[in-house]
Amino acid sequence: MINGVTTKVNVDQYLLSALAEDITGEDVTTNAVMPDPRRGTAELICKQDGILCGLAVFERVFQLLDEETVFQTDFRDGDAVKKGDVIGTVTGNIQVLLSGERTALNYLQRMSGIATFTREMVQELSGSGTKLLDTRKTTPNMRIFEKYAVKVGGARNHRYNLSDGVLLKDNHIGAAGSVAAAVKMAREYAPFVRKIEVEVENLEQLQEALEAEADIIMLDNMDDDTMREAVKRTAGRAQLECSGNVTKERLKIIAEIGVDYVSAGALTYGAPIMDLSLKNLRPIEI
Repeated sequence: MINGVTTKVNVDQYLLSALAEDITGEDVTTNAVMPDPRRGTAELICKQDGILCGLAVFERVFQLLDEETVFQTDFRDGDAVKKGDVIGTVTGNIQVLLSGERTALNYLQRMSGIATFTREMVQELSGSGTKLLDTRKTTPNMRIFEKYAVKVGGARNHRYNLSDGVLLKDNHIGAAGSVAAAVKMAREYAPFVRKIEVEVENLEQLQEALEAEADIIMLDNMDDDTMREAVKRTAGRAQLECSGNVTKERLKIIAEIGVDYVSAGALTYGAPIMDLSLKNLRPIEI
């Protein structure tokens, strides 16, 4: 969750890094046309329908450049917006508005795009008991923002990072020697409050995972008929997660099969940005 308590600890470092990437020495263009500080205001305008996400991050970028910058809006993360909507106004030092514009918009467009795409995917599962999850397939140094956007869009987060939980994948199983051995070793090592999830690729591995009493079993890249058989054999003894080749078009079928969860890396790596723009900048008199 991105909020005032955690912003300085978990968010500011990434925003400052992004600003430093964009302003390595000086903003030559801004310094040319606005050599002295002057107060101004600009409008944040929506250029396509979608779900807003990242308003606090958008505001924070400007405030890191000048804490007196003010962003006024009646919208909140998760709100549906339409093309042409004026989302709000940013008021402050024109130098700050010009230099921070691109970075602030990059975060807002990216996060809103993910929230919008996620909402569309979640709607495909409406009425079913299957929950949509994200993955760790996130943009480097963008995970906190992208996973927050997934939640705003209505899906749930899988592990945030490698410290979050146990997920035994194919290479872990290969290193351990077998599904059963990997589950046994993980259960002995991990704190008792951690659930053990194991990835299986066929029904033989599924049976081994069930006998090892894994808490969650990930059905990796299984075809529909094999997944149906997996659900039947599991019979509620473990929670089941479907993963691999998950597209919007397949979601209804996956839900009908009856798995508990479906994880989709496309929520973060496949979402297009949402088109938003900062327009109509004008000086104002104090």
